[in-house]
Amino acid sequence: MRAFVGNRTGRATVVFGVFLGSHGRTVGEDFEGTQTVEVNGATLAYLEQGQGEPVVFVHGSASDLRTWHRQFGAIGATHRAIVYSRRYARPNQPIPEGTDDPMLPHVEDLVSFLRQVDAVPAHLVGHSWGGFVSLLAAIRHPEVVRTLVLMEPPVLSLFVSTPPRPSELLRTLLRRPRTAIAIMRFGITAAEPAAKAYRRGDDEAGFETFARGVLGSDAFERLSAERRAQAWDNVAVDKAQLLGEGFPPLSDEQVRGVTAPTLLLHGRQSPAFLHRLSDHLEELLPNVRRIEVPGASHIMHEDNPQVVNEAIAGFLRGFTVTG
Repeated sequence: MRAFVGNRTGRATVVFGVFLGSHGRTVGEDFEGTQTVEVNGATLAYLEQGQGEPVVFVHGSASDLRTWHRQFGAIGATHRAIVYSRRYARPNQPIPEGTDDPMLPHVEDLVSFLRQVDAVPAHLVGHSWGGFVSLLAAIRHPEVVRTLVLMEPPVLSLFVSTPPRPSELLRTLLRRPRTAIAIMRFGITAAEPAAKAYRRGDDEAGFETFARGVLGSDAFERLSAERRAQAWDNVAVDKAQLLGEGFPPLSDEQVRGVTAPTLLLHGRQSPAFLHRLSDHLEELLPNVRRIEVPGASHIMHEDNPQVVNEAIAGFLRGFTVTG
């Protein structure tokens, strides 16, 4: 995994393939330099660098704080950048075998974490599952959120339960046929076969099936050995989430009530169901802008970090108080 070191100009450079923040901290395979904080009975690892308003990065499934290695130095040059590993993600305590991993405890973890590290209110940057967590934090605890950057949060519960009821699929098919077809295709080709593989104990097949469904086969094939290793480090969490109770309920009215200015990012090559979900969020959020990231699928911050970093930095400039 490549990484960066801050230089005298505040920019990031590659040094020996290791990611060093501008304060000399490392985001590497050994998680050197991480701090920890106790939150709701869990110990969460995190790194921070830079000064100014806090920008907190919330990773998705099959990931940990290492996924942000190309954002940490770039955003830390102008803000107080904080990356943390959510409950059960490396290098935190692993999830016990057979345990569910519902989303709402992660929302409360995030809110408590922000308060523990004195980062309230924060600019939240959330990817995928972490984007859903960040959105729910803005809904349930608006006082802790300054702005939102959401990268394809899987807000399926705006349309269907997990698993979906036939009546929900029919209603969605009548109202939003393209969205319903995209959701059903993802369920049939990815979510359901991945869950079956996990249940029979074939974690490798479960992970690959689900990852291909979320990224697309071409993007999956392009994953580096290091990125596959990071995903495999966290496969138990991915399994628990897929086999667990599913996403919490979410309504159009709740999303319409979000007061935080929001930037939506989507990968041009991401699967259709993620585009359709972002379409609906764009319709509902009252203060939103949206940017497509070219040359990128679902993990757009890794596929095209330059465009993502520029988009985040430009968005933050509009809502950052300068001295």
